[in-house]
Amino acid sequence: MAINVQDAPIETLDVAPILTVTPAAATMISSLLEQRGIPGYALRVFVSGGGCSGLQYGMAFEQAPRDFDAVVEPSDNVRLIVDPTSLMYLEGATIDYVDSLMGGGFRIENPNAVSSCGCGSSFRTKDSSDTSEAGCSSCSH
Repeated sequence: MAINVQDAPIETLDVAPILTVTPAAATMISSLLEQRGIPGYALRVFVSGGGCSGLQYGMAFEQAPRDFDAVVEPSDNVRLIVDPTSLMYLEGATIDYVDSLMGGGFRIENPNAVSSCGCGSSFRTKDSSDTSEAGCSSCSH
């Protein structure tokens, strides 16, 4: 949906970003694209069923968006693609890259998640039918 800026007062345009990418995550995404020789690709971020909490995050590089995908450009050097279903679960989330003694990886801070697995790869929303609080011991990721 397009908003005509001339007709809308400034206050109504203050909308939270669909997805935010931290500088560390943007740097790592750019580096991975360069290492793989695919600088024009985008990072698809998606949610699928599975994981110990019911839903899990996924990421993959893709050349172009599919029909109905949202394209998010949170910084100058990265482009994200999100399908409409995943967007319902990811809206307002922040993608970060954390490098620690145990290894590095992407982490998603998701305001829509009411609980998440200890490993951070799966989560549950308030609308999820599963109310169990599974721990990371049941993870397969």
